[in-house]
Amino acid sequence: MGEEQSSAFTLLRPEGRGGFVLLCDHASNHVPEGLKSLGLSPSDLTRHIAWDIGAREIATRLSELLDAPAILSGVSRLVIDCNRHLDAGDLIPEISDGIVIPGNLGLSSADRTLRIRRWFSPYHQAVETLLVGQAALGQAPMVISIHSMTMTMAGCLRPWQIALSSHQDRSFVEPMLAALRRPGDALVGDNQPYDLDPAVDFSIPHHAMRRALPYLQVEFRQDEVAEPAGQERWARRLAAALIEVF
Repeated sequence: MGEEQSSAFTLLRPEGRGGFVLLCDHASNHVPEGLKSLGLSPSDLTRHIAWDIGAREIATRLSELLDAPAILSGVSRLVIDCNRHLDAGDLIPEISDGIVIPGNLGLSSADRTLRIRRWFSPYHQAVETLLVGQAALGQAPMVISIHSMTMTMAGCLRPWQIALSSHQDRSFVEPMLAALRRPGDALVGDNQPYDLDPAVDFSIPHHAMRRALPYLQVEFRQDEVAEPAGQERWARRLAAALIEVF
């Protein structure tokens, strides 16, 4: 399978025909050199504020297991958040989980437009090109967005090792919840801690929902997928459930 890479995205297995397309909006903690680390320390850029820890590895492994194309974002969510609308206040966040992002303070309109043009638009154009190509072949893949979440947020513990986020259409989520819960050895969240909100989330609503394609938005708890063994375990478990259900 071929691979395409730019500063904005990496495209894996573009010819994959497994019936799925994988998105990873927060795959990277990379800050381009010209942005001078956004004024943050190296340790800040390893934290969850910069990326979804483990999500890139999960998406990459799922691409192999499912023979599915995967599009992985190329820059940190602090440079620009590829899962936010262009008019969102946190598209280029000035503060994240209590951490001020100096390089994002007081950005000019020209600076914002440049980030959109360099990193947001190419990532989403890659997704569009892929889905248009699959539609031309008569394919209607399930679009799966891979994310990860912290163990705690604002002092609240998150007990779910994996969670599925949905909107009004529950036809795809319900059987997946059942398949993931069946072994009885994991807590599986249902719109916990996040639901899928088209007013907030961008990627799934824009690429899948408007095309009436089946979709899932998946969150893995970061302590479960921070290391290779956990990444492999959860990628295999999700892949098995997807194959069983779809």
